[in-house]
Amino acid sequence: MKKVAVAGILLALVAGLTVSAQAQDAKGLLDKMIQAQGGRAALAAVKDSTTSGSLEMVQMGMNGSVTMYQKEPDKIRIDIEIMGMVITQAFDGQKAWMTNPQSGSTEEMPETQAASMRRQALGNDSLLNPDKYGISYVLKPKEKVGDKEYFVLEQTYKDGTKATMYIDPGTYLIYKAKAKTQDMTGADVEGETVFDDYKKEGDLMVAHKMIVYQGGAEFIRMTFTKVVNNSKLEDSFFMMSK
Repeated sequence: MKKVAVAGILLALVAGLTVSAQAQDAKGLLDKMIQAQGGRAALAAVKDSTTSGSLEMVQMGMNGSVTMYQKEPDKIRIDIEIMGMVITQAFDGQKAWMTNPQSGSTEEMPETQAASMRRQALGNDSLLNPDKYGISYVLKPKEKVGDKEYFVLEQTYKDGTKATMYIDPGTYLIYKAKAKTQDMTGADVEGETVFDDYKKEGDLMVAHKMIVYQGGAEFIRMTFTKVVNNSKLEDSFFMMSK
């Protein structure tokens, strides 16, 4: 079984006389997004999170469970249990690693996959303080998806990787994120993640459904049933076992 690549959320810079105004617009939209998710104080109070639920690999016709762990500011671990196996992907702040589903052993990720995990590992602090992480934003013209127009925020990480967020103008919550990713064969494709079923978890609004598309085809569905914050996850939990 191949590893699952999930599109991440990224940021972008532009040059010229209009940059200052565009940046201010982007910052204003970002501030509204932060407020919609619960506000700066509530987001900053989360030091780690554990989100668990069910997973459906649509193209393969397989079902399982998924648990995602994140620890501020830059650690992530994803455990997928399917067909009696547990497949892990993680980044410990320095090294990205994964479980080999054939052998069951752990190994470091290839650099392309490792770079994606580094970006995914960034948590709330990178949203609240993007400059610290070399992240920037540009507000683009609105786009229509179906019958609805969305704000469009283009993003670039420090490594130059770009992605686009579509923001609901009524709620200021993220509707969709789009970026380049890899399919099951390792080929570059456009990936999209649609966020749905936002519910309050403590002081925060959290999406309880995610649908991942690769190359325009539905790839993975995830439904989250439990969110736990500040369970004091240890750094060692994210490290590759020897």
